[in-house]
Amino acid sequence: MKSISLAALALAAAIPSIVVAQTAVAPEAVHNGTYAVDSSHTLVQFSVNHFGFTDFFGVIPRATGSLALDPKMLGSSKLDITLPVAGISTTNATLDDELRSADWLDAARYPTIRFVSKQVVKTGPRTARISGTITLHGISKPLTLDATFGGAGVNPMNKAYTVGFSAVGKLKRSDFGVSKYVPMVSDDVTKISAAFEKTN
Repeated sequence: MKSISLAALALAAAIPSIVVAQTAVAPEAVHNGTYAVDSSHTLVQFSVNHFGFTDFFGVIPRATGSLALDPKMLGSSKLDITLPVAGISTTNATLDDELRSADWLDAARYPTIRFVSKQVVKTGPRTARISGTITLHGISKPLTLDATFGGAGVNPMNKAYTVGFSAVGKLKRSDFGVSKYVPMVSDDVTKISAAFEKTN
C-alpha cells in the first residue's frame, strides 16, 4: 500500500511540471489554425449582487464553438461560442430551475446563449480585447471581452494541441429582457475560462 501511495504522490508531483513545460510558450508562438472548444474545460461564471447583502455565483458549463486563431495577425482571428442555458448551475437546484424558467432565461424558448466576435485587438503582450455580439434571451447586443492568454501546448492527457484563455465582460441583463428583481438583484458580470483544441 505504501509503494502505491508513493507512486501516486510522485505522479501527482510530476503532472504540474509536465503541464508547465507544455504551456510555457509566448503567445506569438501558438500554432495558427482552427480550434474547437474543449467543452470539458471551458466554463462561464456569472455573479450578481443579491439584495445588497452578498455576491452570488453560478456557472454555465458544456460550451461549444470554434476559434480561428492567427497569432501573427490577431485581428483576423474569429471566435464563435455557444452556451446551453439548460446547463446553468448555482449549486441550488431550486434556483437553477427558476433561472431556466420563463421568468428568467426561459431555456425552453431560448435554449442557447451565443457570442460571435467581430474584432480582436491586441492590448498587451498577453491580452486582447474581443468585440462582438451576444445573443441572450432572443436579443442581440454588443459585448466586449477583455481576454488574457493562459498557455498553449500538447495536452499530456489526450495529446491534443490546446490553447487556453480567460476573459471578463459585463452586461446588463435588463437590456435582454431579463429584468426580474432589478435593481435589488444586480446586473450580471461574466467571467470565462476557455480551452480550445486544434482541429487542423
